[in-house]
Amino acid sequence: MPDYLHRRDFLKAAAIAAGPAAFPARGANDKVNIGWIGVGTRGYAGLDWMHSAAPNDVKITAICDTYQGYIARAKDRMQTIWGNAPATYLDYRDLLADKSVDAVFIMTPEHLHHDMTIAALKAGKHVYIEKPLAHTIEEGFDIVRAWQQSGKIVQVGTQNRSSSLYKKAKELILQGCIGDVHYVRAFWYRNSLADDPAWRYVIPPEATPQNTDWNRFLGTASQRPWDSQRYFQWRLYWDYSGGISTDLLVHQTDIVNFMLDKTVPRSCMASGGIYRWTDKTDDREVPDTLSAIYEYGGNFHINYSCYFGNERYGYGEQVCGNEGTIEVMNRQDLYFTPEAFKGKPPASVKARQAIHLNAKKDFNEADGAINHFRNFIQSVLGNEKPIAPPPVGQQAAISGHMATLSFKNQKKIVWDEAANTYHFV
Repeated sequence: MPDYLHRRDFLKAAAIAAGPAAFPARGANDKVNIGWIGVGTRGYAGLDWMHSAAPNDVKITAICDTYQGYIARAKDRMQTIWGNAPATYLDYRDLLADKSVDAVFIMTPEHLHHDMTIAALKAGKHVYIEKPLAHTIEEGFDIVRAWQQSGKIVQVGTQNRSSSLYKKAKELILQGCIGDVHYVRAFWYRNSLADDPAWRYVIPPEATPQNTDWNRFLGTASQRPWDSQRYFQWRLYWDYSGGISTDLLVHQTDIVNFMLDKTVPRSCMASGGIYRWTDKTDDREVPDTLSAIYEYGGNFHINYSCYFGNERYGYGEQVCGNEGTIEVMNRQDLYFTPEAFKGKPPASVKARQAIHLNAKKDFNEADGAINHFRNFIQSVLGNEKPIAPPPVGQQAAISGHMATLSFKNQKKIVWDEAANTYHFV
């Protein structure tokens, strides 16, 4: 077991998180200066989300990316939405050296999370780090240790926890609306036409080795010649991504943890493959089809499935209690349905009314991302605590990594709670 992180400390840290930030005393008009690392697809969208989340509390003073085209696009957007021209960097370490930057958002491929997050903490910055926390279980524990030593606020981007819809689902479960819960079914289904393969994002035609810093993108990954597909479509390759397991699944195992007060599963068995996107010219490595079965302590089970060839059922979690079911569908709709018991429900169950809540109509939310950004900033200001600190992010990431490891090794993987490690059976 790592001597710096006993299981008891790991789980307690998840519950306690970080105390209010010791943010330096500032004038009423001063703002939290933000450095934005990664302005690709999600990072670029995040510039707008931050403007919705905390326009009066922050100023984005610096942006960083290894593709100059993304930097130019982000500068234009910053001028349009925020009305300022941030400093620009190709190397995140140069941005971190700017002492005026109080906090950073790291919106990069997952293989870069470890080094960037630890470097940011060592530089004295608060950190918002996209999920998964890290590319491996071991790297995740490194980040938890660095956070514990830093005294800084860190928020992991598992934003469902900040969704009012999921908070309501948790409340209903705690109230006993669905009785005892031993089984959850979670799924994420997508589809697209043959000319739009899954995760094959458009490659800017103007991108070249001259305006894209390939070596900085690779970081500690295996060295190889410039490859625009690997750069712009990185989710498809094991060197940079865990695929479905760490890009999608972790959101859903994490929110099940949140709703039901779970942590790390005892075991996982995963299977799947590349079944849908099989064109000979497609060199993807990660599966487009994945199923994973999780067993937790307390007689609890998650049945997870993901397929990139049919979108009929979309995205959802179905929490199946002995007395009712709570479904959250597409991050937009919450349904509570009491059990019928073959038409003879007990009076206490019969009295419960079905519920339907819609995120936009009832909470004025698209999803939890804007709330999650706001919670991070308010935590930096000392007004709140982060809802997804590193120990919580690590718990979510472990479930994803367990699925990847089970799939790759074609074996059942078991988590050793006492040693904070795994083995195969």
